[in-house]
Amino acid sequence: MMTEERRRGTGTACGRRAATLAVVRFACALAGAALFPAEALAHASDRGHILLLPTGHYLAGGAAAVALTFLVLALVPQRALERPFGWRLALGAVPEGLRLVSSALSFAFLAFLVAAGFLGSPDPLTNPLPLMVWAMFWVGMTLAQGAFGDIWRWLDPWYAPWRMLAALTGRDIRRADLPGRLGYWPALVQFFAFAWFELVYPAPDDPAILARAVGVYFLVNLAAAFLFGHEAWSRQGECLSAFLRMVAKLGIVEGRQEDGGGMRFFLCLPGAKLASAPPLPASGALFLLLALSSVSFDGLMRTFFWLGLIGVNPLEFPGRSAVTASSTIGLAGAFALLAAAFFLAVSLGERLAGGKEDAGAGIRTAAGALVWSIVPIAAAYHAAHYLPSLVVDAQYALAALADPSGSSHLQVQAGALMGAERVWLLWNLQAGAIVAGHLLAILVAHLVAFRLHGTAARTVRSQLPLAALMVGYTVLGLWLLAAPTAG
Repeated sequence: MMTEERRRGTGTACGRRAATLAVVRFACALAGAALFPAEALAHASDRGHILLLPTGHYLAGGAAAVALTFLVLALVPQRALERPFGWRLALGAVPEGLRLVSSALSFAFLAFLVAAGFLGSPDPLTNPLPLMVWAMFWVGMTLAQGAFGDIWRWLDPWYAPWRMLAALTGRDIRRADLPGRLGYWPALVQFFAFAWFELVYPAPDDPAILARAVGVYFLVNLAAAFLFGHEAWSRQGECLSAFLRMVAKLGIVEGRQEDGGGMRFFLCLPGAKLASAPPLPASGALFLLLALSSVSFDGLMRTFFWLGLIGVNPLEFPGRSAVTASSTIGLAGAFALLAAAFFLAVSLGERLAGGKEDAGAGIRTAAGALVWSIVPIAAAYHAAHYLPSLVVDAQYALAALADPSGSSHLQVQAGALMGAERVWLLWNLQAGAIVAGHLLAILVAHLVAFRLHGTAARTVRSQLPLAALMVGYTVLGLWLLAAPTAG
């Protein structure tokens, strides 16, 4: 991800139970074969290299594991699925005042990074700003949110400055003036601009350019938070906070606001919060689909397949500047295709379940609820796609923080992912993340669909098109990991 031009890390009651167990065992065995085959020749962890691997085994095994999971869920009693997802274990509480302190520290650190962007080394591999933004925040923080829960709530650098502005002006901090008709459209527009800057703009990791972009982005969203209320704007307006809040619903820690202002935490299963989340409006569903499609397009845009489509010789890649127009169209096209496929799958599913053709409101409600099943897929592909770069860029980030001037003597193991054993491990971690994300997505979608339709038969019928879409997306994700790319 970082510095792409130089490297890319890239029957009866008993009989029914017996049949269910048999299918479960078979699905587990097949999934195991898909995730850990006997031999994997190699994988392009450095996406500039073309290496060989038994890709067909992974594609077929991963698709079969997701498809069989759907069949297993059709046989398992609904109560047996809902009970573990409703389990919670109290962990403790944290006073709200800690949020103000941690936000102030986060704001100070952000100010330091922006200053380093302007005044520090011009090299993106030795300046801490690009490394912290693209590696530690966009990759690391997203993965931490998906694993543990809403850590970002305590690190949000806008919260403390917003509270200070509210105190200076006497503005009620509980006031929220964000018009309901706006929905998630502000966040969607901002996220498309963010994705365009990351994936299409020729120099997203240039320290000075990135410092200006971060500064403008922070000030614009601080002003919007002051006008519309921090909670409302960070939930639906500021795209990074909105995205991280959604990803946090996948994590194993749930936070509940207490009457006194503090936060009480509970341990839960991964994805449990997604199964009970309220439906999103159409703009919120589109926002989540944009987040997933942008990461998928990031995996596609350097493949020989894509470069061939746009008429570029993959062995002589001319750089981002030469493909700006086609990359912009591709980014928008990937979003449009995924959104169309998702809403079509939900519409077909609702009709199969017995919905009326003109029941547009029902389809919108179903789409807004079922889109939460996209979160495990988005988080899994985020992890799989960016894991190689995170392993290396995290080292560069620590070295840059030690000396923002670029003269740090800390050793960076740039070849940490080289070697047959490490490549084999990396590929299986990536493939395993994608398949596991889709398996959890199938489970979340099944629980949400049962809540919408109330009977097992209607639930299964409604899920057929969406399950087919998820199987297809599993194949796409695994193929993108294996596809050769330009250096």
